[in-house]
Amino acid sequence: MTLLYGIDLIGTFVFAISGALAAADKKFDLFGAAVIALVTALGGGTIRDVLIGSRPVGWMNDLNYLIAVGLAIGASFVFKARIQTLRRTLFLFDSIGIGVFTILGLQKTLNLGLSPIIAILMGAVSAVFGGVVRDVLCCEVPLIFRREIYATACLAGGSVYLLLDSLTVRRDVAIVITVLMIIALRLAAVKHKWYLPTIR
Repeated sequence: MTLLYGIDLIGTFVFAISGALAAADKKFDLFGAAVIALVTALGGGTIRDVLIGSRPVGWMNDLNYLIAVGLAIGASFVFKARIQTLRRTLFLFDSIGIGVFTILGLQKTLNLGLSPIIAILMGAVSAVFGGVVRDVLCCEVPLIFRREIYATACLAGGSVYLLLDSLTVRRDVAIVITVLMIIALRLAAVKHKWYLPTIR
């Protein structure tokens, strides 16, 4: 769980950077960028906790998450040009992040005694809804509504994680397999241009 916690903080940092860069592209000021970075990194977990009735929401119990967001905002403003050249690296960490956020959200929901189906949905909410809020505030159509294999990867990963858990696979092994599957699915979808069908 210590490793998972560390990756969770890294994912928070990367998500916050993506929010800060999105704000910079829209010419937001420092305060606006800080808000967008915060909701991008912590919005999904916050929405999940509100929906499942977990109070206070997770990041309020651990200031390390706010520190990670603050560092990301600072790095985005000081090293913006350099960070923008690392888009592929950020994409990889983003994929790792949504994998970890999916598992954390799923497990937290299960710990409250809710059904596995709700847990899978809450895992996806944890992973992607910060990005939804970011896109809405930046007046963009949210990424998950643009045929991208994103939320779908989280739902598939959550299902695989529950399957492995039902087969009594060791939790750390199940976590690694699930995260790797989500990363592989995201990378393959981008490389081969896999999209979900649209309603015509």
